[in-house]
Amino acid sequence: MKRPLAYLLAAVGHILLVVIYFVLSDDAAGTTMLLGFGIAMAFVIWILAPTVDDVGPTAPVDPAWHERSDESETGPANTQPAGH
Repeated sequence: MKRPLAYLLAAVGHILLVVIYFVLSDDAAGTTMLLGFGIAMAFVIWILAPTVDDVGPTAPVDPAWHERSDESETGPANTQPAGH
């Protein structure tokens, strides 16, 4: 199933859930909260869905950096302030 179809089915399913909840409970506050939650989740998915397939780092990687370098044991190599 393609993603746009899945998003559409999720939206239709949520609207169906809200309608069924309202019909069975006649609770306007709960229905409003469910509808608001659905709108908020749709916004989050709209923002985050394009980044799902991104598997790389979000910043350039420094090949010379290593987590356990000599500087981590003895402190920074250059303790002079910049410009001195």
